Amino acid sequence: MIVEMNVPSPGESISEVEIATWLVADGEYVEKDQEICEIDSDKATLTLAAEESGAISIKVEEGETVAIGDLVCTINTDAKGSASATATKAEAPVTKAPVSTASVSATATTYATGTPSPAARKMMDEQGVDLAQGSGKGGRITKEDVVKAKTAMGNGPGPRGSERKKMSVLRRKVAERLVSVKNETAMLTTFNEVDMKPIMDLRKIYKEEFKEKFGVGLGFMSFFTKAVTRALKLFPDVNAMIDGKEVIYYDYADISIAVSSPKGLMVPVVRNAELLDFAGVESEIKRLAIKARDGKISMDDMLGGTFTITNGGVFGSMLSTPIINPPQSAILGMHNIVERAMVVDGQIVIRPIMYVALSYDHRIIDGRESVGFLCAVKEALENPVEFLLDGESNVKSSLGL
Repeated sequence: MIVEMNVPSPGESISEVEIATWLVADGEYVEKDQEICEIDSDKATLTLAAEESGAISIKVEEGETVAIGDLVCTINTDAKGSASATATKAEAPVTKAPVSTASVSATATTYATGTPSPAARKMMDEQGVDLAQGSGKGGRITKEDVVKAKTAMGNGPGPRGSERKKMSVLRRKVAERLVSVKNETAMLTTFNEVDMKPIMDLRKIYKEEFKEKFGVGLGFMSFFTKAVTRALKLFPDVNAMIDGKEVIYYDYADISIAVSSPKGLMVPVVRNAELLDFAGVESEIKRLAIKARDGKISMDDMLGGTFTITNGGVFGSMLSTPIINPPQSAILGMHNIVERAMVVDGQIVIRPIMYVALSYDHRIIDGRESVGFLCAVKEALENPVEFLLDGESNVKSSLGL
């Protein structure tokens, strides 16, 4: 029996997906529920499992885009074997129709390989370019081929190869969203700087005890997340978003955390971050980051989010203007920490400084709110004992130690 396998719907509003990677070879014997294919949607990478055991016949190549419900492979359940061995396909071989010799000859006569157009021949003579074959039909040499060849000749003696790759569905969707944000929002960015010494001092004292108890590190992200959730309560416009002619205000903080993955940038969401303690934030970020790294992040992990934090500092970025993650209204950008000369109490001292950036939609957030929000984040980060840990006597209990 031949079992047809079609593209399942990965979620609402998704009409097509891309076949990213086949995990088995054409004709291979697969077991029921064995993962056979990775599928990229515009939100996440999903895995397709075999519906029955048998020999697989792949119908769609890697990199092809298919609609939901399209046939991607068949499984011949009459074939015998095991998942470790390749089975002989029982399906009839596909015979390609012979190509007409006359049509081939005609094409060869009209478009002989390496024949330039008159304009291309003139350019070749003038530029001293010699080409054996071009990119036109039947290998015909075009003016564009001559221009590219001349450019390659004039820009150095080293290798000048290039490679063309199709953008993944996820990357194309990210590109579309970024362009739409620039075109459809009144995006501005405000900047500030944060003295990271107080947080670094706290981490130095408690990081070992924290990791021993909770199994995760006491990182910067938990401090930033808690500082953000505090600032969102003080400036609720930053935690709102436009929906048509209305503004939706949220009384909770679902914080999207931008993380890098093999498939590109992902923004999984830490739900109700305002209710989590430091260990809760760090554990959730670690869990989501591992899922993203392993390609197991789901759409549910990334749906929603009322505010985003992105950390370009892990890659060495000193300063940037992050782009809003729609339909949210603001995003906080973290950067690298650099020792800089600062004036403290009238004295020049060396302090570890991080530049921070808040990009926001000016349609809903005014300058007072945006600057005030970023100053509140700075205030909490530079005075974490007072604003995030309930005072000197409660530091350990606030950290859960």
